Amino acid sequence: MTNAVVIVLFADPATDRAAAGLAGAGLQLAQQAGGTLRALSLDPDEYQPEAFLDVLTNACRELQPRAVLLSNDTYSQEIAPRLAHRLGGSAVWDVMSFRAAETARNPPHDEGDPSPSARRGMTVVRQVYGGKAEATIALLRAPAVLWLRARSFEPGIAEAVRRVEMPDAGRTRIIERRTEGQSQTRLEDARIIVSGGRGIGGADGFRDELTPLAQLLDAQVAASRAACDAGWVPPALQVGQTGKKVAPDLYLAIGITGASQHMAGISEAKQIAAINIDRDAPIFKHCRFGIVEDYRKVVPLLRRKLQEIAR
Repeated sequence: MTNAVVIVLFADPATDRAAAGLAGAGLQLAQQAGGTLRALSLDPDEYQPEAFLDVLTNACRELQPRAVLLSNDTYSQEIAPRLAHRLGGSAVWDVMSFRAAETARNPPHDEGDPSPSARRGMTVVRQVYGGKAEATIALLRAPAVLWLRARSFEPGIAEAVRRVEMPDAGRTRIIERRTEGQSQTRLEDARIIVSGGRGIGGADGFRDELTPLAQLLDAQVAASRAACDAGWVPPALQVGQTGKKVAPDLYLAIGITGASQHMAGISEAKQIAAINIDRDAPIFKHCRFGIVEDYRKVVPLLRRKLQEIAR
């Protein structure tokens, strides 16, 4: 086992914020461990779970890394635990920070493993109980396979990225690809998010009020589970414990009461602002700025003021 750190890229860190954050995290951990950073690049258009697992397993067995880092995307979430199992390591998801630990002993009754001195542990921090607390987890099995929470690490650039070619033959054959229409920036990477809840009242409110406001702010539109369940917006826009976990510089919650399940998805937001007609809504306990008023009166005024500033 070496002190190398491997990052798995599904996008170019020079142009993609999530990939840049992954590269920055890899550089940070490699520095802590006194090792080197190795970057493996795969083409997401060729994604097939079994084929990707095979090539990543072979590459990691060759490099013998201390840790393997993946981004917060659907590919990584599917691959991470299975890759850890194949490598005989450990897996943790939604990691917010980590620290390379000193040489650690193997767990008892771990027959067939190298000597205890050949293993180096590490600790990671992730949220638990819907964001109400943080857990520090000690990982004693190497390699540690982690997928990281978006926007939790400073961006960086990985040098000498190695492109991993996929084999021609596989267990499955792609017949057709269909891609849902989506914005260029993922919610997890958005700097500003304009989010609506049950209080928006319908799809018209998202289309006529929130979307124009988001365009003026260069922001992404999101929604609570209630709005998504009602069919007002696509499920891909859901933020919360059962949706996306985001960490924008500004999260503007409009017509959202602020239930604990929703707050679990925005606990890492730098600033939260809220507009709600209910002055007792829980969201006002968490936001820095709040307006108690019908959003239909406030949002048009905000748009008008932003248009004036833009001129």
